[in-house]
Amino acid sequence: MDFLPPEAICRTLGERVRLLRLARNLSQQELAGMSGVSLSTVRRLEASGQGGLQTLVQVAQALGAVDGLQGLFALPERSIAELEAAVQTVQRQRARKQGQGA
Repeated sequence: MDFLPPEAICRTLGERVRLLRLARNLSQQELAGMSGVSLSTVRRLEASGQGGLQTLVQVAQALGAVDGLQGLFALPERSIAELEAAVQTVQRQRARKQGQGA
């Protein structure tokens, strides 16, 4: 699997913020006001993807895009069979060795 450098991922996220802002017909100034961050922060986020996690969350909330963040670090789903196997492994007991008290 090829991994992109963090800077490339950040730039892509910034570009997505810009495209979503434009799709919502918002100026950078309007987005800044709605999200509670400065205009320069919005500009930097869109241009290079640089900004803190809280900034990203605030901007995502303002754009109505929080659902896109929900799966960011989601735990993998497990099948019922996997869950049952895990329970059986936990409940499994070993037999006592011969000669140990009854």
